[in-house]
Amino acid sequence: MVKKLAKAGNSLALVIDKPLFGVDADTPLEFSTDRDVLAVTPKRVHVWTAKPKAVLREAHERFGGAFRRLAD
Repeated sequence: MVKKLAKAGNSLALVIDKPLFGVDADTPLEFSTDRDVLAVTPKRVHVWTAKPKAVLREAHERFGGAFRRLAD
């Protein structure tokens, strides 16, 4: 789908004609970019609790160097 931005007062707006992938006027949206692509996604509900965050933090402290080497 190719769209153009529409003038909305002093701003520009991207108008979505119909509900798309379960999004309506009340859905909070997240915008992200890699400087080349603009991604619009419904806001994710984060279900992280303190325990998984602590486990992840400990893993990064203990194995962060190994994770970086594996990523390369």
